[in-house]
Amino acid sequence: MSAISRRDPDQPRTLFRTMIMPRWIALLVLALAIAAAFAALGKWQLERAYRAAPTQQTAPTETVKPLTEIVDTGSLLRTERVGQIVNVEGEFVPGDYLVVTNRVNDGETGYWVSGHLVTKQGDALAVGLGWAASRQKADAVAERLNAQQRSWVSVTGRVLSAQFPELDEDAPHEISTMAPAWFVNEWQEMDGVDVYETYVVADTAPEGLTAIHSPPPEQEVEINWLNIFYAIEWVVFAAFAVFLWFRIVKDAWERDIEERELAEAANGASSEKVN
Repeated sequence: MSAISRRDPDQPRTLFRTMIMPRWIALLVLALAIAAAFAALGKWQLERAYRAAPTQQTAPTETVKPLTEIVDTGSLLRTERVGQIVNVEGEFVPGDYLVVTNRVNDGETGYWVSGHLVTKQGDALAVGLGWAASRQKADAVAERLNAQQRSWVSVTGRVLSAQFPELDEDAPHEISTMAPAWFVNEWQEMDGVDVYETYVVADTAPEGLTAIHSPPPEQEVEINWLNIFYAIEWVVFAAFAVFLWFRIVKDAWERDIEERELAEAANGASSEKVN
């Protein structure tokens, strides 16, 4: 029969046997509980570091506001206000409906019909009214609108930053961007008139045109780096709690070995004196 091996009481414990002693297991449980609490705090800080984009229903740009509250004539549109839905009242100027080429609408290239709106304050505003797949259709709608009489209208749509004029050498008279700087050379009654350096994409289109697809601007996820730093700190604290337990156990193990060595040395000295 093989005998069950037992640890020699005169031999020092190994580090592993010291670690699995009941009192050190109990201390490990406490260290793990503390580490878990620190890890939970780190997770909470990490979640706070990322601010998710608001939904379309709650995005601030989706609340209709008067154009005059969003931008002034001659001023650039602030970044956080690009795409804001606005309302503006005024009259479209007959003869100033223009066709803008090379306009993409929901993935398909075609043409816009733009209008010159004189607001009730007397300022000039470019408005994208609608989209057509063919130049012939866009020209027909623009011709029909140019033949109409002035009438008071209320326009609701998304305000966007003005685009730069682009000149096509093969078609120098074609307009391919919503550029008020270009439009003022084509529009009538512009003497002494202030011009908006923006344009509005109307949410409804005149008969014969398709409403221009103008989704809300994408909301970027904001990162709070300070919260990320705090999250890393809590993870470090959690790791340190386990490391501290290991260091305490190892110190106890080393101390036990040292005490045994001192005891053996003392016993050896006593034996020599007896002899």
